[in-house]
Amino acid sequence: MSVDTIVDASTGTLLTGARLFDGTSGELLTGHAIEIDREGTIVALGEEADVVRAAAPDARRIDLGGRVLSPGLINMHVHFGLALPGTAGDLVSGGSDGDLLLVMADSARRTLLAGVTTVRLVGESRYLDFALRRGVRAGAVDGPRIFTAGHALCCTGGHGWESDALEGDGPDDFRRLTRLQIREGADLIKVCVSGGIAGEHEQIDTPQLFDDEMAAVIQVAHDWGRKVTAHVGPSSTLDRAIRLGLDCVEHGYELTRETTDLMAEHGVWYVPTITVSRCADFFDEQGVPAWMKERALGAGPRHWESLENAIASGVKIAMGTDMPPAAGFDGTTATVREMEFMVDAGMSPLDVMRSATSRAAELIGDESFGTIRVGARADFVAMADDPTSDVSALRGIDWVMKDGRVYRDDQEATR
Repeated sequence: MSVDTIVDASTGTLLTGARLFDGTSGELLTGHAIEIDREGTIVALGEEADVVRAAAPDARRIDLGGRVLSPGLINMHVHFGLALPGTAGDLVSGGSDGDLLLVMADSARRTLLAGVTTVRLVGESRYLDFALRRGVRAGAVDGPRIFTAGHALCCTGGHGWESDALEGDGPDDFRRLTRLQIREGADLIKVCVSGGIAGEHEQIDTPQLFDDEMAAVIQVAHDWGRKVTAHVGPSSTLDRAIRLGLDCVEHGYELTRETTDLMAEHGVWYVPTITVSRCADFFDEQGVPAWMKERALGAGPRHWESLENAIASGVKIAMGTDMPPAAGFDGTTATVREMEFMVDAGMSPLDVMRSATSRAAELIGDESFGTIRVGARADFVAMADDPTSDVSALRGIDWVMKDGRVYRDDQEATR
């Protein structure tokens, strides 16, 4: 019997009638079925007739009618409590803890319905991300699987100090701030080593941490088994951080080819967030000040070159938006638009799909999701067309499952 199985699977759900992108292979599997147990784990994958024959007789069956089934998308740069400078951000930051947590829970729900079943949060405030993570895990809140950095870390007056980042100066401060995030349960550490687009009194290329401060964060995080990702703009600052052991780069607005070659040599990951230097309409909706919009859009050409350089150097790339994952952008979501931009910059559709599934899971360091295989979590999105040939097929996502539970079913496939 051509079926991979986990023995003693509990009665659960059968998925049939789909073409499968497993998160890695460029060939869609056809004529296959998937069995999911009651805990939301894939327990069988193989030829449809064999899986159906071996499944529990009372398993619920969902026929996906020829649609393409993919692992749920993973967005690696998310802020559920996003509070940019401006009118919308002021409303978010000015509320109580309860108000902010409701905003974050609503963003989490929208994110899941958009097909993003796992997120990496890279800077929230008031430690409410940990409360939200507990709520999602307990089933009290509908949302994606959450991995979080807690608060971002910055120097006094550094990038993000007005919103989510905690300020410190000197290596002792940064050791303590890193340990505080780990004490709360942070899955990774985020540190701001240069300026960015959202700080009024800085520029993108403003260096903001000394080597001993960066080294303190990286050493403590690594000692505790956490990776460190850095908000960074210029190559000069990033080159120093790479040599100190940095694991990942967020944004990288001004990366030279020499720097991206160095990233590839050291195995440093890149999350480009290319949408944030092209989203004029979103900035208008948020009511951001003119200086921020001008800085963001002005960074666009260099930001695009940075992504092109990373692709040419063979840097490991994971998808992330910085915009809310479900926010509208050019007729789709920010998540899908980010992936279309990545193709436009030179990545193949297949590599972009991997960047939002199996490779993102690799960066997180958790192989229990991001692929369709026996033993993985049952996180899926379905659509009519093949996103490994054209990522714009993701504009047609009409079915979302996370941990074996259907959260979206536009075509009423689930009965």
